[in-house]
Amino acid sequence: MAQNTNLNLDKSNKAIEGYDPVAYFTENKAIKGDKEFALNHHGVIYWFKNLENKNTFKKDPSKFQVAYGGWCAYAIGESGDKVKIDPKTFKLVDGKLLLFYNFYFNNTLTKWNENESMLKTKADEYWKKTMDF
Repeated sequence: MAQNTNLNLDKSNKAIEGYDPVAYFTENKAIKGDKEFALNHHGVIYWFKNLENKNTFKKDPSKFQVAYGGWCAYAIGESGDKVKIDPKTFKLVDGKLLLFYNFYFNNTLTKWNENESMLKTKADEYWKKTMDF
């Protein structure tokens, strides 16, 4: 299967670098999932820390989808660029998981927080255009 370039996936189509999407919401933490609890959802592979989280995801996958395809929310809002993320740098906003670049002394979550409203509006607009193909 060809990788969807709108989504930030590794070569095996794994999302969030193997971090458990449910744990962000239930524990407010970035927790590495386990391959043993993998799930293929529409061609995207998610790893979960346990069977309970996997089953929670299966009940309502849209609730746990990462915003902006898993790309850095700040970069999407600032310039529309698809920039890699650090799965440990995240924020829950309006019930959505946002991920951010945090490398080389550049934590874009800090920049996002300085102007969240404007950046979120721009990111939402850009992402809607990207997905309307």
